[in-house]
Amino acid sequence: MPKYFVGVDVGTGSVRAALVDEDGKVASVSTKDTKTWNPKPGYFEQSSDDIWEACCYTIREVTKSVQQENVKGLGFDATCSLVAVDINGLPVTISPTGNDEQNVILWLDHRAENEAKHINRLKHPVLKNVGGTISPEMETPKLLWLKKYATKTCWARAGYFFDLPDFLTWKATGISVRSLCSVVCKWTYQAGPSGSQGWSKDYFQQIGLEDLIEDNFNKIGSIVVPPGTPIGKGLSPSVAGSLNLIPGTPVGASMIDAHAGALATISCRAPNLVPSVDIENRLGLICGTSTCHMAISCGDPLFVDGVWGPYWSALLPGVWLSEGGQSATGKLIDHLVSSHPASSLILAKLPPSKHIQEYLNDLLNKLAEEKSLSNCAELTADFHIWPDFHGNRSPLADPSLLGIISGLSLSTDEESLAILYLATVQALAYGTRHIVEKLEEAGHKGIKALAICGGLSRNPVVVQTHADALGLPIICPDEVEAVLVGAAMLGANASGIFNSLEATAKAMSGSSTIFSLLLLVKLLNILYEYY
Repeated sequence: MPKYFVGVDVGTGSVRAALVDEDGKVASVSTKDTKTWNPKPGYFEQSSDDIWEACCYTIREVTKSVQQENVKGLGFDATCSLVAVDINGLPVTISPTGNDEQNVILWLDHRAENEAKHINRLKHPVLKNVGGTISPEMETPKLLWLKKYATKTCWARAGYFFDLPDFLTWKATGISVRSLCSVVCKWTYQAGPSGSQGWSKDYFQQIGLEDLIEDNFNKIGSIVVPPGTPIGKGLSPSVAGSLNLIPGTPVGASMIDAHAGALATISCRAPNLVPSVDIENRLGLICGTSTCHMAISCGDPLFVDGVWGPYWSALLPGVWLSEGGQSATGKLIDHLVSSHPASSLILAKLPPSKHIQEYLNDLLNKLAEEKSLSNCAELTADFHIWPDFHGNRSPLADPSLLGIISGLSLSTDEESLAILYLATVQALAYGTRHIVEKLEEAGHKGIKALAICGGLSRNPVVVQTHADALGLPIICPDEVEAVLVGAAMLGANASGIFNSLEATAKAMSGSSTIFSLLLLVKLLNILYEYY
């Protein structure tokens, strides 16, 4: 009898689900868009009801062609967004609009910049595990903002606050359990190899959130378990009925979306080209709206200024995770491309099956050939971008930074758009190089390859540019839906079919393809020195 697992990935703009077999092969995928509100600059809000309805729809879609008894487990990942509900589980507004439907502060929301600055000035020891500087994208600054500015509309009414991945497992099972992945990485929960773990009462008292200590931190999580741990008795009967699945189907403790992608990506089998590159020598790049940079170490904790972590067992049991990141990558490329005058003209002539970035990739190769250049990278010799349009997450850790474009002319033709696009990709690649250098300076073993997944990993110019800028091979999983496979691994681990999460990842992560660096990258090195 075939065994399948369902992985659900809640991204910034949509919910996706996949039916995955025990070898990590994706049998079917379904996608449904979600709503986002932007009531003020820097404010981004969503609806947990809307997200959950999209989860139910996509799960039903991917499982409708298989027998219920063949679905052996269910796993969720999601963005690290903050969900507020009342004691009955009904949405509670986090919005200045007062609309209860808007009860999710999206991860990229920066309303809590001042609260983050306040927390950072206090220099509590827990900040050592977030690179010394907490980000407004994390949850305690957002909670502090809600206490200060939404006292009556939210703070006094909220029964629970969840990280979005944990909200989804709560909806599926009815059990209020938090994943070590989310609370360690985004909530300042403390964990380490000694076995002791827990919330820092002193931290919450110091920053002004002492009321969350009540009832053993029940509002934000009294029970914390490792990712992939089976939750309760699995799917609750009511939810199972709405999904057309069997009650009690195992549900694994969740992961943040980037971490699910890292779980599947850094574990995948590499061809003989890089036989010596084990997982400690790989930097996972999970590329979507933003990019997360995941590095693990098996020895002592390695603290890196401006890089989140080290986090104990947040990705795999018994290892430390360091997490760098860029707050806007796919979103930055889309923003700059779509705002250029030539963009609408190109879209008007493209067939629906061709993405504008594919068109621009072809155009770059054509321009390089016409100008007799060794490769298209040389097209940006006089054009440079500083890519921190939404602040710098790592390693500068400054959310107030802004972007710069140098080399603009009056041209609005397709060539000027192509060069703008390429310069953006190059700037992001050198941002990754900056993070790698800081990781290695802090003691991470030599990073010998990048393991990349997510939407941008399907763009050959993005992948090749990273290979060239860092002088490293790129490992691309052959299964393009790596994040969904990572989510499915959580359900597979909960089912007990495999002995551990590490064994699950090895069994289901599959094979990969290698991108090698180009021989001629002198211009890119010149650009790097410029930055």
